[in-house]
Amino acid sequence: MAEATHVKGTRAEHDVMLYALSTCIWCKKTKKLLDALGVEYRYYFVDQLTGAEEDEVMAQVKRHNPECTFPTLVIDGKRCIVGFKDPELRKALG
Repeated sequence: MAEATHVKGTRAEHDVMLYALSTCIWCKKTKKLLDALGVEYRYYFVDQLTGAEEDEVMAQVKRHNPECTFPTLVIDGKRCIVGFKDPELRKALG
């Protein structure tokens, strides 16, 4: 299994996992917002994975977001926010 990249933050009250594409502007905006809010999170650039690692991570994405679109942000393994939704992200991580 591929290891997610961990980004330290001053706010770690939630387990935040971001599934993103390295070339996606909305994914970059989501990462930038998480950084600006000081949120600690982990992420995968799914387009940089290959083979079994890519298959495994895409299976995780599909469990939360059957459409498999990006960015897919999962909070505490339960709440899923698909796309860049600034107000919704701020509220969920507030």
